[in-house]
Amino acid sequence: MLSKKIKFDDWDGNPREETWYFALSDAEITEWELSESGGLSAMIDKIKETQDVPALIALYKEVILKTVGKKDADGRRFRKSDEIRQEFQETGAYSALYMELATEAEAGAAFINGLISDKLRAAVAENGGLPTDPNHPALKH
Repeated sequence: MLSKKIKFDDWDGNPREETWYFALSDAEITEWELSESGGLSAMIDKIKETQDVPALIALYKEVILKTVGKKDADGRRFRKSDEIRQEFQETGAYSALYMELATEAEAGAAFINGLISDKLRAAVAENGGLPTDPNHPALKH
């Protein structure tokens, strides 16, 4: 999970700073990777290689909205819903984060990398890619 403090002006022009949370479970990352033709990693590599800015911007929007959620106080659940996505998208925090990712390459890479758990990162290194066996320890929560 990635915790991000975002500074923005609200719709009345008042400066604000809010903490928002973004997460993908290892299973969600694996599903996304395996559902893309050639894999999500290959898609990202192609975007970088061809410098396809419209595709990169669309990917950032998709990643932001797919990952934003609210963590329960006990840490047991991370809730994501259309309502939470809409709530976030209607704030200046969304606009500020979107602009940061769209205009700062390092920020975009750090954001996406921050969504990957250490356990999954280790499994990728060990296997030379995402594990595809559903019984692999990295895919179990």
